Amino acid sequence: MYAFTLERPTTLADAVRLATAGAQPLAGGQTLLASMKLRLAAPEQLADLGAVKELTGIRKEGNAFVIGAMSRHLDVANHAEIKAAYPALADLASRIGDRQVRALGTIGGSVANNDPAACYPAAVLASGATVVTDRRQIPADDFFQGMFSTALDGGELITAIRFPVPRRAVYQKQRQKASHFPLVGVFIAQYDSGVRVAVTGASSSGVFRHKGLEEALGKSFTVEAASRVKIGAADLSSDLHATAAYRANLISVLTQRGVAQALG
Repeated sequence: MYAFTLERPTTLADAVRLATAGAQPLAGGQTLLASMKLRLAAPEQLADLGAVKELTGIRKEGNAFVIGAMSRHLDVANHAEIKAAYPALADLASRIGDRQVRALGTIGGSVANNDPAACYPAAVLASGATVVTDRRQIPADDFFQGMFSTALDGGELITAIRFPVPRRAVYQKQRQKASHFPLVGVFIAQYDSGVRVAVTGASSSGVFRHKGLEEALGKSFTVEAASRVKIGAADLSSDLHATAAYRANLISVLTQRGVAQALG
Protein backbone atom coordinates (compact mmCIF):
# COMPACT_ATOMS: atom_id res chain seq x y z
CA MET A 1 0.00 0.00 0.00
CA TYR A 2 1.33 3.41 -0.94
CA ALA A 3 1.39 6.35 1.47
CA PHE A 4 -1.74 8.52 1.70
CA THR A 5 -3.42 11.06 3.95
CA LEU A 6 -6.79 10.44 5.57
CA GLU A 7 -9.46 13.08 6.11
CA ARG A 8 -12.61 12.53 8.19
CA PRO A 9 -15.25 15.09 7.21
CA THR A 10 -18.30 15.32 9.47
CA THR A 11 -20.58 17.27 7.13
CA LEU A 12 -21.66 16.75 3.54
CA ALA A 13 -20.32 20.19 2.64
CA ASP A 14 -16.85 19.24 3.87
CA ALA A 15 -17.01 15.88 2.09
CA VAL A 16 -17.98 17.58 -1.17
CA ARG A 17 -15.19 20.12 -0.76
CA LEU A 18 -12.61 17.38 -0.30
CA ALA A 19 -13.93 15.28 -3.19
CA THR A 20 -14.00 18.30 -5.49
CA ALA A 21 -10.37 18.99 -4.55
CA GLY A 22 -9.41 15.47 -5.59
CA ALA A 23 -9.73 13.33 -2.47
CA GLN A 24 -10.91 9.77 -3.06
CA PRO A 25 -14.17 9.14 -1.17
CA LEU A 26 -14.02 6.14 1.17
CA ALA A 27 -17.36 4.49 1.93
CA GLY A 28 -17.31 0.93 3.26
CA GLY A 29 -13.87 0.30 1.80
CA GLN A 30 -14.62 -3.27 0.76
CA THR A 31 -13.28 -2.68 -2.75
CA LEU A 32 -11.05 0.37 -2.47
CA LEU A 33 -8.95 -0.78 0.49
CA ALA A 34 -8.35 -4.18 -1.08
CA SER A 35 -7.23 -2.49 -4.29
CA MET A 36 -4.90 -0.22 -2.35
CA LYS A 37 -3.35 -3.16 -0.50
CA LEU A 38 -2.62 -4.79 -3.84
CA ARG A 39 -1.25 -1.48 -5.13
CA LEU A 40 -3.85 -1.44 -7.89
CA ALA A 41 -5.05 1.94 -6.63
CA ALA A 42 -2.90 4.69 -5.16
CA PRO A 43 -4.99 7.69 -4.06
CA GLU A 44 -2.91 10.31 -2.31
CA GLN A 45 -5.80 11.44 -0.12
CA LEU A 46 -8.88 9.65 1.23
CA ALA A 47 -12.04 11.25 2.55
CA ASP A 48 -13.68 8.82 4.99
CA LEU A 49 -17.45 9.39 4.76
CA GLY A 50 -18.30 7.33 7.83
CA ALA A 51 -18.97 10.33 10.09
CA VAL A 52 -21.20 12.24 7.65
CA LYS A 53 -24.63 11.77 9.21
CA GLU A 54 -26.37 13.37 6.22
CA LEU A 55 -25.43 10.29 4.19
CA THR A 56 -27.08 7.78 6.53
CA GLY A 57 -30.63 6.75 7.29
CA ILE A 58 -33.53 5.02 5.57
CA ARG A 59 -36.95 6.62 5.25
CA LYS A 60 -40.22 6.10 3.41
CA GLU A 61 -41.38 8.91 1.12
CA GLY A 62 -44.76 8.18 -0.43
CA ASN A 63 -44.41 4.89 -2.29
CA ALA A 64 -40.62 4.92 -2.28
CA PHE A 65 -37.73 4.19 0.07
CA VAL A 66 -34.92 6.72 0.24
CA ILE A 67 -31.76 4.97 1.39
CA GLY A 68 -28.75 7.04 2.46
CA ALA A 69 -25.58 6.31 0.54
CA MET A 70 -23.66 5.26 3.67
CA SER A 71 -26.32 2.77 4.75
CA ARG A 72 -24.66 -0.61 5.30
CA HIS A 73 -25.92 -3.73 3.59
CA LEU A 74 -27.07 -5.03 6.98
CA ASP A 75 -29.04 -1.82 7.55
CA VAL A 76 -31.08 -2.52 4.42
CA ALA A 77 -31.35 -6.26 5.09
CA ASN A 78 -32.69 -5.74 8.61
CA HIS A 79 -34.91 -2.70 8.03
CA ALA A 80 -38.42 -3.68 9.13
CA GLU A 81 -40.29 -1.45 6.66
CA ILE A 82 -38.21 -2.58 3.69
CA LYS A 83 -38.64 -6.22 4.68
CA ALA A 84 -42.40 -5.71 4.78
CA ALA A 85 -42.91 -3.54 1.69
CA TYR A 86 -39.97 -4.45 -0.55
CA PRO A 87 -38.71 -7.84 0.68
CA ALA A 88 -36.73 -8.55 -2.51
CA LEU A 89 -34.49 -5.58 -1.79
CA ALA A 90 -33.90 -6.67 1.82
CA ASP A 91 -33.24 -10.23 0.60
CA LEU A 92 -30.65 -9.02 -1.91
CA ALA A 93 -28.84 -7.02 0.77
CA SER A 94 -28.86 -10.00 3.15
CA ARG A 95 -26.97 -12.15 0.64
CA ILE A 96 -24.23 -9.76 -0.48
CA GLY A 97 -20.76 -11.15 0.14
CA ASP A 98 -20.09 -12.51 3.61
CA ARG A 99 -20.90 -11.21 7.10
CA GLN A 100 -17.97 -8.81 7.19
CA VAL A 101 -18.82 -7.30 3.81
CA ARG A 102 -22.46 -6.86 4.83
CA ALA A 103 -21.43 -5.18 8.08
CA LEU A 104 -19.06 -2.70 6.42
CA GLY A 105 -20.09 -2.35 2.78
CA THR A 106 -22.44 0.46 1.77
CA ILE A 107 -25.08 0.82 -0.91
CA GLY A 108 -23.56 4.07 -2.18
CA GLY A 109 -20.10 2.56 -2.46
CA SER A 110 -21.38 -0.46 -4.34
CA VAL A 111 -23.42 1.57 -6.81
CA ALA A 112 -20.65 4.13 -7.39
CA ASN A 113 -18.10 1.37 -7.99
CA ASN A 114 -20.44 -0.43 -10.43
CA ASP A 115 -18.63 -3.76 -10.43
CA PRO A 116 -20.01 -5.81 -13.35
CA ALA A 117 -20.92 -8.62 -10.94
CA ALA A 118 -22.28 -6.57 -8.03
CA CYS A 119 -25.78 -7.23 -6.73
CA TYR A 120 -27.02 -3.71 -5.93
CA PRO A 121 -26.81 -2.33 -9.50
CA ALA A 122 -29.36 -4.98 -10.54
CA ALA A 123 -31.79 -3.77 -7.88
CA VAL A 124 -31.26 -0.13 -8.79
CA LEU A 125 -31.76 -0.73 -12.52
CA ALA A 126 -34.71 -3.14 -12.19
CA SER A 127 -36.42 -0.77 -9.75
CA GLY A 128 -36.03 2.22 -12.03
CA ALA A 129 -34.47 3.87 -9.00
CA THR A 130 -33.08 7.39 -8.85
CA VAL A 131 -29.50 8.04 -7.78
CA VAL A 132 -29.42 11.28 -5.80
CA THR A 133 -26.12 13.15 -5.65
CA ASP A 134 -24.94 16.41 -4.13
CA ARG A 135 -25.61 18.04 -7.54
CA ARG A 136 -28.57 16.31 -9.22
CA GLN A 137 -30.85 13.30 -9.56
CA ILE A 138 -29.88 10.60 -12.07
CA PRO A 139 -32.35 7.97 -13.36
CA ALA A 140 -31.00 4.42 -13.13
CA ASP A 141 -31.26 3.99 -16.91
CA ASP A 142 -28.78 6.84 -17.36
CA PHE A 143 -26.49 6.03 -14.45
CA PHE A 144 -24.76 2.76 -15.35
CA GLN A 145 -22.45 3.23 -18.32
CA GLY A 146 -20.28 0.11 -18.47
CA MET A 147 -17.77 -1.80 -16.38
CA PHE A 148 -16.80 0.33 -13.34
CA SER A 149 -18.23 3.33 -15.17
CA THR A 150 -21.13 5.59 -14.16
CA ALA A 151 -22.60 8.98 -14.97
CA LEU A 152 -20.94 10.52 -11.90
CA ASP A 153 -18.70 13.48 -12.62
CA GLY A 154 -15.39 14.02 -10.88
CA GLY A 155 -15.91 14.92 -7.23
CA GLU A 156 -19.65 14.16 -7.38
CA LEU A 157 -20.98 12.20 -4.39
CA ILE A 158 -23.98 9.91 -4.15
CA THR A 159 -26.07 11.04 -1.19
CA ALA A 160 -29.02 8.63 -1.43
CA ILE A 161 -30.90 6.25 -3.71
CA ARG A 162 -34.67 6.41 -4.12
CA PHE A 163 -36.39 3.06 -4.77
CA PRO A 164 -40.04 3.08 -5.90
CA VAL A 165 -41.82 0.12 -4.33
CA PRO A 166 -43.05 -2.41 -6.93
CA ARG A 167 -46.19 -4.53 -6.89
CA ARG A 168 -43.91 -7.53 -6.53
CA ALA A 169 -40.24 -8.27 -7.03
CA VAL A 170 -37.67 -11.00 -6.60
CA TYR A 171 -33.91 -11.46 -6.83
CA GLN A 172 -32.34 -14.73 -7.91
CA LYS A 173 -28.62 -15.35 -8.18
CA GLN A 174 -26.18 -18.16 -8.74
CA ARG A 175 -23.15 -17.16 -6.72
CA GLN A 176 -19.52 -17.99 -7.13
CA LYS A 177 -18.67 -19.94 -4.00
CA ALA A 178 -15.24 -18.38 -3.58
CA SER A 179 -16.08 -14.69 -4.00
CA HIS A 180 -19.85 -14.74 -3.25
CA PHE A 181 -20.31 -12.47 -6.27
CA PRO A 182 -23.13 -13.62 -8.54
CA LEU A 183 -22.07 -15.71 -11.51
CA VAL A 184 -25.39 -14.43 -12.77
CA GLY A 185 -28.01 -12.46 -10.88
CA VAL A 186 -31.50 -11.55 -12.11
CA PHE A 187 -33.70 -8.93 -10.44
CA ILE A 188 -37.34 -8.78 -11.55
CA ALA A 189 -39.68 -5.95 -10.53
CA GLN A 190 -43.30 -5.58 -11.62
CA TYR A 191 -44.89 -2.13 -11.58
CA ASP A 192 -48.22 -0.86 -12.87
CA SER A 193 -46.28 0.52 -15.85
CA GLY A 194 -44.70 -2.82 -16.71
CA VAL A 195 -41.97 -5.27 -15.76
CA ARG A 196 -38.26 -4.46 -15.47
CA VAL A 197 -35.63 -7.20 -15.53
CA ALA A 198 -31.98 -6.43 -14.75
CA VAL A 199 -29.12 -8.89 -15.12
CA THR A 200 -25.76 -8.70 -13.35
CA GLY A 201 -22.65 -10.87 -13.49
CA ALA A 202 -23.32 -12.03 -17.04
CA SER A 203 -21.57 -9.33 -19.05
CA SER A 204 -18.18 -7.65 -18.75
CA SER A 205 -19.89 -4.37 -19.62
CA GLY A 206 -21.90 -4.58 -16.41
CA VAL A 207 -25.53 -4.65 -15.41
CA PHE A 208 -28.14 -4.48 -18.18
CA ARG A 209 -31.88 -4.70 -18.76
CA HIS A 210 -33.21 -7.63 -20.79
CA LYS A 211 -35.85 -6.22 -23.11
CA GLY A 212 -37.05 -9.62 -24.33
CA LEU A 213 -37.85 -10.85 -20.84
CA GLU A 214 -39.44 -7.52 -19.92
CA GLU A 215 -41.76 -7.61 -22.93
CA ALA A 216 -42.75 -11.24 -22.38
CA LEU A 217 -43.39 -10.84 -18.66
CA GLY A 218 -45.18 -7.54 -19.22
CA LYS A 219 -47.70 -9.37 -21.38
CA SER A 220 -47.94 -12.46 -19.20
CA PHE A 221 -46.22 -12.68 -15.82
CA THR A 222 -45.82 -16.45 -15.91
CA VAL A 223 -43.04 -19.01 -15.87
CA GLU A 224 -44.17 -20.20 -19.29
CA ALA A 225 -43.77 -16.73 -20.78
CA ALA A 226 -40.24 -16.45 -19.37
CA SER A 227 -39.29 -19.91 -20.65
CA ARG A 228 -40.20 -18.99 -24.23
CA VAL A 229 -37.74 -16.08 -24.39
CA LYS A 230 -34.54 -16.93 -26.25
CA ILE A 231 -31.48 -15.67 -24.35
CA GLY A 232 -28.61 -14.91 -26.69
CA ALA A 233 -25.03 -15.54 -25.59
CA ALA A 234 -23.24 -13.30 -28.08
CA ASP A 235 -22.74 -10.36 -25.70
CA LEU A 236 -22.18 -12.37 -22.51
CA SER A 237 -18.94 -13.14 -20.70
CA SER A 238 -17.01 -16.36 -21.03
CA ASP A 239 -14.29 -17.01 -18.46
CA LEU A 240 -12.85 -19.67 -16.15
CA HIS A 241 -16.06 -19.67 -14.12
CA ALA A 242 -18.57 -20.22 -16.92
CA THR A 243 -19.05 -20.00 -20.66
CA ALA A 244 -21.28 -17.41 -22.27
CA ALA A 245 -23.74 -20.17 -23.22
CA TYR A 246 -23.92 -21.33 -19.61
CA ARG A 247 -24.59 -17.77 -18.43
CA ALA A 248 -27.31 -17.39 -21.06
CA ASN A 249 -28.99 -20.54 -19.78
CA LEU A 250 -28.65 -19.29 -16.19
CA ILE A 251 -30.44 -16.05 -17.06
CA SER A 252 -33.39 -18.07 -18.34
CA VAL A 253 -33.39 -20.51 -15.42
CA LEU A 254 -33.07 -17.82 -12.75
CA THR A 255 -35.79 -15.73 -14.35
CA GLN A 256 -38.16 -18.68 -14.37
CA ARG A 257 -37.34 -19.46 -10.74
CA GLY A 258 -37.84 -15.83 -9.84
CA VAL A 259 -41.24 -15.58 -11.48
CA ALA A 260 -42.33 -18.79 -9.78
CA GLN A 261 -41.17 -17.41 -6.43
CA ALA A 262 -42.90 -14.06 -7.01
CA LEU A 263 -46.15 -15.84 -7.84
CA GLY A 264 -45.92 -17.84 -4.63
